[in-house]
Amino acid sequence: MSTTQSDRLRGLLEPLVAAKGLDLEDIELSKAGKRRMLRIIVDSDEGVDLDECAELSREISDRLDESDAMGEDEYNLEVSSPGADRPLSEHRHYVRATGRLVKFQLAEGGELIARILGVDDEGMDLEVPGVKGRKATARRIAFTDIAKARVEIEFSRKDKKEEEA
Repeated sequence: MSTTQSDRLRGLLEPLVAAKGLDLEDIELSKAGKRRMLRIIVDSDEGVDLDECAELSREISDRLDESDAMGEDEYNLEVSSPGADRPLSEHRHYVRATGRLVKFQLAEGGELIARILGVDDEGMDLEVPGVKGRKATARRIAFTDIAKARVEIEFSRKDKKEEEA
């Protein structure tokens, strides 16, 4: 998608998404056969449920129909929340991942898998799991030291609500 079209769509849709208390994370436009696929990714601190996505999809569709942002060609619209495997790139992504296990690709090379304990403006406090029966260790990492980061899927992870009970 051209930068100009992406900027136009973002300018058109961001106020609509923000009015719902959500963040517009990404806009993807791709070809799907003869049609185009417009994927709008939204999120919030509390997450996004299916009903919110459906309601927002109807509102976005109406807004796009009122404008000429998509032109005359047909397209399919999909509004969804980010997948569990999406990269962490914004400060708010790290805040939302607090308590989760994350795989960090370090700017200096190498990688680190650790649980995010807390996030501030400069970086994060982490808990690095112990290996072979050793205790977990604390570590601090600055945002500038991170090349890439992605949440690791944990199938046996306790839910926050379970931990609080």
